[in-house]
Amino acid sequence: MGAPFEWTGRTDGDGPEHRRFWNAVVEPGSRGSSLAPRPAEGRAPDAALIGFASDEGVRRNKGRVGAAEGPRALRSALGSLAVHDELVVVDHGDVVVDDGDLEGGHRRLGEAIRAARQDAPLSVVLGGGHETAYGSHLGLGMRPRLGVLNLDAHFDLREADVPTSGTPFLQIARDRQAAGEEMHYAVVGISRTSNTGVLFETAESIGATWLLDDDAQEVAPAVEFVAGFLADLDEVYLTIDLDVLPAGAAPGVSAPAALGVPPFVVQAVCEAVVDSGKLVHLDVTELNPGLDVDQRTAKLAARLIHRVITRETARRRTS
Repeated sequence: MGAPFEWTGRTDGDGPEHRRFWNAVVEPGSRGSSLAPRPAEGRAPDAALIGFASDEGVRRNKGRVGAAEGPRALRSALGSLAVHDELVVVDHGDVVVDDGDLEGGHRRLGEAIRAARQDAPLSVVLGGGHETAYGSHLGLGMRPRLGVLNLDAHFDLREADVPTSGTPFLQIARDRQAAGEEMHYAVVGISRTSNTGVLFETAESIGATWLLDDDAQEVAPAVEFVAGFLADLDEVYLTIDLDVLPAGAAPGVSAPAALGVPPFVVQAVCEAVVDSGKLVHLDVTELNPGLDVDQRTAKLAARLIHRVITRETARRRTS
């Protein structure tokens, strides 16, 4: 694991009415915090964070590297966001891939996710390139009625000799097929100009469904598509590749989108997934801080992560 991140953020006062995200973060094994204002003593964790500091998959996929710095930038952007209700988030640190061994990194990420999920009902991985997704799959295991909902301009179903940021969902499909489990895979935001005909054919061959970016410019069709996908599932793993967003809103990615899905639509889809009561895992990938402008991408990604964690915590508390 990498060196622990030092959580800091704005401080306006000592009372719970001043609570921000950094105040809610605790170390593994702790249910309280030395940060002020403190989370409720003895409260079980609501979510677990794991970083995946890797851009080896992006390098192999001939993309613009830099996503390994994503976890740190996402934590920094999360720190000062206001938190209005009780929240305890455990930060398990980073799985680091800095030696070219992506396959070993995937195994270690899977192990970290399994360990984190022993105490927290929601696991959240901060990537990293979209190769992160295969490690998420290893951590979740072969759940029979699990669906994978990908918010992405790309299918990431490439055929390659080695795993890359473009192969994870084909890897997952093959693992599930080998285990006798059906692959439930849907993508919101697919760009016809960014995916070749063979990728559409591969998507069809594994039974995937998708909503084009052209058809995801408004909330209603996107949420309707997601509701249809979730209807027959027990659980869902939500994965967000930040290149699903318009380049103006998210310039800090390896492959900025010419059109993209508007941020408000992406947020509405995240809310629909949470409100279904089926979310078990989230990862957010492809933030490249070196390519960001005024931290636009990091701040938008942090808002989405914050929205999912706090909304899911509130839903569990009232269900």
